[in-house]
Amino acid sequence: MSLIPSIFGQSGAIDPFSGDLWGPFRDMRGDEASQFAAARIDWKETAEAHVFKADLPGLKKEEVKVEVEDGNVLQISGERSRDKEEKNDTWHRIERSSGKFLRRFRLPENVKMEEVKAGMENGVLTVTVPKAEVKKPEVKAIEISG
Repeated sequence: MSLIPSIFGQSGAIDPFSGDLWGPFRDMRGDEASQFAAARIDWKETAEAHVFKADLPGLKKEEVKVEVEDGNVLQISGERSRDKEEKNDTWHRIERSSGKFLRRFRLPENVKMEEVKAGMENGVLTVTVPKAEVKKPEVKAIEISG
């Protein structure tokens, strides 16, 4: 006799490998909207700029805002609406996230915030923040007398 049917019910309707089982950390951050609130964003620094890439599948560029706050804070925000429900619809599973998201990044002082550029292609938002040229300190040789 197998232990799986006795633990997971006689019918075996619950698949222990589906990820639907309760876990101690499941939904720790709250509702489904908070799942989307943690939009995944990569930040890399190159010699010329700071580049941010955000996966925002299904969003249009009109649904996303890119703003500069306090001179050196990059803010990326937006909202994905939930599909409208019809009275006769029967939902079997809802896994796609919806709701508002907001991410803020404090940038170093060596950036040109007035030259920030953003573009969206295939559900990926790319924000480029050019770096200011670092002025090399002037070195003046002093002649030693004597």
